[in-house]
Amino acid sequence: MSRRIFFNHSFLASLLMLVLGLSASSRGTDPTAAQLDFFEGKVRPLLKKHCFECHSSESEKAKGGLMLDSKEAWQGGGDSGEVIEPGNPNASLLIESVRYKNPNLQMPPKYQLSEKEIEILEDWVEMGAPDPRKGTIKKSSGIDWEKGKSHWAFQPITSPNVPTTRDATWAKKDLDHFVLSKLENANIKPVADVDRFALIRRVSLDLTGLPPTVTEVGDFIRDPASDDEALAKVVDRLLNSPAFGERWGRHWLDVARYADSVGKTRNIPFPYAWRYRNYVIDSFNADKPYNEFLSEQIAGDLLKPKNESDREENLIATGFLALGSMDLNERDTEQFQLDRIDDQIDTVGRATMGLTLACARCHDHKFDPVPQKDYYAVAGIFASTETMSGQQNRRGGNKEYFQPDKLVSIRGNSTLGSSAKVETNKSDNSEKLARLTQQLEKIKSKGKAKGPDLSKKEKQSLKEEYERIRKQIAQLENSSTAVKNSKKYGGQNENLDPNAGLAMAAVEGSVGDMKLRVRGEPDIKGDLVPRGFPEILKPSSNVSFNDKHSGRLELANWLTSPEHPLTSRVMVNRVWAHLMGNGIVDSLDNFGVSGSAPTHPELLDYLATQFMKEGWSVKSLIRSIVLSRTYRLSGQHDPANAAIDEGNQLYWRSNLRRLEAESIRDSLLAAGDLLQKERPTGAPFERSGMADALKGGKRGSAIDKISEPVRSVYLPVYRSRLPGMFTVFDFAEPDQVNGQRDVTTVAPQALFMLNNPFVVDVSQRAAERILEQNVSNEEARVRYAYAYTLCRYPTPEETERALAFVESNSDRRAGWATLTQAIYSSAEFRYVP
Repeated sequence: MSRRIFFNHSFLASLLMLVLGLSASSRGTDPTAAQLDFFEGKVRPLLKKHCFECHSSESEKAKGGLMLDSKEAWQGGGDSGEVIEPGNPNASLLIESVRYKNPNLQMPPKYQLSEKEIEILEDWVEMGAPDPRKGTIKKSSGIDWEKGKSHWAFQPITSPNVPTTRDATWAKKDLDHFVLSKLENANIKPVADVDRFALIRRVSLDLTGLPPTVTEVGDFIRDPASDDEALAKVVDRLLNSPAFGERWGRHWLDVARYADSVGKTRNIPFPYAWRYRNYVIDSFNADKPYNEFLSEQIAGDLLKPKNESDREENLIATGFLALGSMDLNERDTEQFQLDRIDDQIDTVGRATMGLTLACARCHDHKFDPVPQKDYYAVAGIFASTETMSGQQNRRGGNKEYFQPDKLVSIRGNSTLGSSAKVETNKSDNSEKLARLTQQLEKIKSKGKAKGPDLSKKEKQSLKEEYERIRKQIAQLENSSTAVKNSKKYGGQNENLDPNAGLAMAAVEGSVGDMKLRVRGEPDIKGDLVPRGFPEILKPSSNVSFNDKHSGRLELANWLTSPEHPLTSRVMVNRVWAHLMGNGIVDSLDNFGVSGSAPTHPELLDYLATQFMKEGWSVKSLIRSIVLSRTYRLSGQHDPANAAIDEGNQLYWRSNLRRLEAESIRDSLLAAGDLLQKERPTGAPFERSGMADALKGGKRGSAIDKISEPVRSVYLPVYRSRLPGMFTVFDFAEPDQVNGQRDVTTVAPQALFMLNNPFVVDVSQRAAERILEQNVSNEEARVRYAYAYTLCRYPTPEETERALAFVESNSDRRAGWATLTQAIYSSAEFRYVP
């Protein structure tokens, strides 16, 4: 489909100005008197009539960066670049535009010049565009740089002093003083702290995405240590849990627009995206410094590795740049490439700096001081990069969207993103299956033989051994099925192994600067723009780009420099928002002029400064926040406080936060003792059917694996084909940066908890666990059920209603299962206290 371009007076003037800049004098000859008379009598009036309103010193703002006041002014050019070849009208974009013969290039957009006016321009170009006017270049891009530089986000990060507060006993951490100072200035007193029951549920869900066990709740409640000491022990345990990386890695995957398929018109799978997912999870568990974490994702292939394993991990990290949602049906290769670069610029800009740089693709940014040329300065870096996503666009007769040669090879045994190899030896699998099946039967026999004589500890031990062997059998059966199914599919990908030593990545490509695209159109090229960074954020020392490297390493070094005003601010704001319910800057992905202003600018800078001083440690940052007094506040309502600060922007209480889809699902699985806490090995989908999906025969081949026992972060994420539970509970759209998810309250959420077979099954399993407890009576069992699901004891009224309901049911197990499901369906279960 053709892309029609609509031009206005400003663009016409831009072209005319550039035309004039290549006058007869530029060809080495002075204009004759007749030529000058032609300009004064015919060309100048034409320019004045059609162009001067937007492109003179008297115009309010020069459009397109062009001024027509003098010869020198238009010789200086504009944002559109050169558009005429002197002496050759037929080769000049200006003449092509005014002739209106190209449906994609017509100007002015609202009317066509008369034939006589077109002839004047043709004759003028033919004679070399003479212009006798003298003057200085007065060029404006339309950006008010002084005003732009004054925006708070572009100011250097300060190291503010901790404020003094009237109440010297309330604060636990330095950050509390910043919060309390604002509250005292507003005559607001913070509410009381939350009790220990709610606190351990809050911190467990925030740090791991899983509720605490009954034992963990009991240990914390009965801990004789002070609240500070008891909480610190819990926090350190949770930070060292593998579940921490699974929880906080998922937060970053939202930002990285992670998915296991490309999306859009041909939703082809990304068979090896899971390696990047595992890299992210392991990086958070290892508390990899955030500056290193960013550098690896942008330029991992250019970093000096410690060893071969380190090299592979760095390569896998660059998958961050390769995960974009692309239109594989786009036949125009240049358009496809420009769209991919745009995705990379948008992702890097919003994820790391909170800047919407992609808004400057077609024109100067409408709000932020980012001219179009700055966009193409950054675009040149990614144009010099080869994106190894395993995909290619459809061109010519090609229908093979998946291209294994567009992936990087690794050994597959890196400590990050590692996976167990799929067994392919049929005879070996048969022998192992037979041996494991015998072991399983022995365990069953032992359990039946001893029966009631087994102690609780022996029962638990047998159960764990049984589950371990059962999982091994399932894994071997799946690998055998994969080998069989791979023979069913023809084509070049019939033997594709999603666990092979391959990964998505970004590596160096053909290095060079990029030409500005007028209005973002691939076929309308302007001036060549040297690779670089946005002018508003340029470092104090010049950064040079050579002809042998893309500039991604320079980009990574610039982003992670302590001098950069945005990188650390954006990250600490993301962490604060996940723990407090909203950010100090409410627009997490937009720190620009159109975004929100910080409610506590000094606190934001204090946290950013400490973050860098402490080695960019995410765990240290999280620890300091969750051990603060501000984090421990209850959600108690105070009418007087609400009258002053209804939105709780000053943090006088905690914000009630709904759990994400993954935490709801994982909490349900944990309650039913179904959650497999170990990481599943390999790809999140089977090989069977993969070959057909990679050819575009299926739109993603997504299967709703909600009942799989693995943590939700390990489920495949197919763009446009998310599991029903994920869509109902506001999973992040995986085709763009999502620093903070939407939160809706709609009827399908309640219906899901009441009717979905997964919830019903989990409730039945949870009820069985409750019934297995060795307690004195049914009242104690209700008490256990509440502690088990909501991490608190029931009120007398709740106990009375629960007992009446269970006793009214003729089927005791069914009654307990329904009661358990009712508790899971409550709002309290779905919200962080």
